[in-house]
Amino acid sequence: MGKRVMYFLGTNLAIMVLLGIVLSVLQSSLGLDTSGVVGLLIISLVFGMGGAFISLAMSKAMAKRMVGAQVIDQPRNDAERWVLDTTYRLADEAGIGRPEVAIYDSPDLNAFATGAKKNDALVAVSTGLLRSMRPNEAEAVLAHEVSHIANGDMVTLTLIQGVLNVLVIFLSRILGRIVDQVVFRRDSAGPGYFIFSILFQVVLGFFAMLIVRSFSRRREFRADAGGGQLTTNEDMAQALERLQSGAPADLPEQVEAMGIRGGKATGIQALLMTHPPIEDRIAALRA
Repeated sequence: MGKRVMYFLGTNLAIMVLLGIVLSVLQSSLGLDTSGVVGLLIISLVFGMGGAFISLAMSKAMAKRMVGAQVIDQPRNDAERWVLDTTYRLADEAGIGRPEVAIYDSPDLNAFATGAKKNDALVAVSTGLLRSMRPNEAEAVLAHEVSHIANGDMVTLTLIQGVLNVLVIFLSRILGRIVDQVVFRRDSAGPGYFIFSILFQVVLGFFAMLIVRSFSRRREFRADAGGGQLTTNEDMAQALERLQSGAPADLPEQVEAMGIRGGKATGIQALLMTHPPIEDRIAALRA
């Protein structure tokens, strides 16, 4: 767990340093005035949209590193051969390029897909899922992940996240500047500006997260439907029932949104979940 956190923090620090260098180059080459509205918008675009898409570009490597996934280059046993052949067949049926296929060691019944391109993605499945599921159920899970790729869900989610990041960064600083000028009567940025910019960023960031999580939940229904089309709705429903009966999901928080199942929550906490309740997904398939 400690190594996962350190890797995640180190990666994000590297992204921020890279974006800082990009911003410095833009400032020197364009003579960008960061104190103006246009300059602030460009800063917001660089850090908001740039950070989201760099994370997407690195998502395959990060996910494999965090869960210890081993890509199947040459199948070593019948299980690996079955996963590879089945995923390739489903990808061919979905009309996308064959993804990298990996297995990671975990008792958790889970699988995930990620990647910046439809034709260069990653599908990873846990050893616990392969041991516990019948072939038709495991195939439905793989079909669900292939459907995520075919739907372009990773890119769409990143685009939504990027746009919201830009709005949060931009609006929080505009509002912080207004408060600083109106309340504290300052013409230049003072402590009030920085304090209120952070407060507004926290509040706006929370509402942005609600929007992203809402889209994330809706895309699960679409991937379930796609998985049902590539296999059958009943196979997909049975796979979800098997997932529901298993232990709670155990993917790292940074990868959880990519998995076929997430955690459980009720009430207001349900709005923060990346996945809808499995019983709702089963009901949608059987409706």
